Amino acid sequence: MVFQAGCRAGAARPGGRTARTRAAVLRATLEELDETGFGGLTLDKLAARSGVHVSTIRRRWRSVEGVVVDLLAQHSRTIHTPDSGEFRQDLYELAQAIADFHAMPRSRNLIEAVVAAAHDPRIAEIVRGAFTARTEVVTQLVRRAVARGEVPPDTDAYEVIAALSAPFYYRLLIMRSAIDARLARTSAEAAYRAACGGVFGGAAGDASGDVLGDLSGGSSGGPGGGPSGGGERPS
Repeated sequence: MVFQAGCRAGAARPGGRTARTRAAVLRATLEELDETGFGGLTLDKLAARSGVHVSTIRRRWRSVEGVVVDLLAQHSRTIHTPDSGEFRQDLYELAQAIADFHAMPRSRNLIEAVVAAAHDPRIAEIVRGAFTARTEVVTQLVRRAVARGEVPPDTDAYEVIAALSAPFYYRLLIMRSAIDARLARTSAEAAYRAACGGVFGGAAGDASGDVLGDLSGGSSGGPGGGPSGGGERPS
């Protein structure tokens, strides 16, 4: 994902001076977030820690908010998109990768900084774009599941990933409590059963009664009416 926050990211040759400058500033940003949090972050502090002149940082990122969002874009690429050949396993692997990422104090600091930065409508739009771009990559695992016939053909891939991811941000930002293996497991299983039951399809509202029956082990013959339960998927 190429991300731009008021800068010309991607224009420099790999490994050149611009790349080294970006790496130094982003590294300094992580260190400052560890020590002071977003509230104590300033361009002057980033300049002092990174060794990059403050005018260079201001010209490339415009503000500390721009630096933080660029940092988020960089770190989001560390969560790879699973491709095990089986939808349920892919969701479990993705959920565990998200859990591992957010379990690190440094990553939690980064997410909280991004939320704080998004008070600015311009930054909020950039954050939305960064998350949308990352989600587009991850939805590949849902599209592969559709192609294999594991979920209904009208499944909304974005909604599946949103349902999988949302519990992590609720736990992290609202409940302010630890992210653990159980959360990864339940988030993946809930998204899997809902997707197999047609919850994320275009006709989900018309079939809500059937979906509830499927999720409670009703007439479809298995949890979620998915392939592992032997039930028929809604068309």
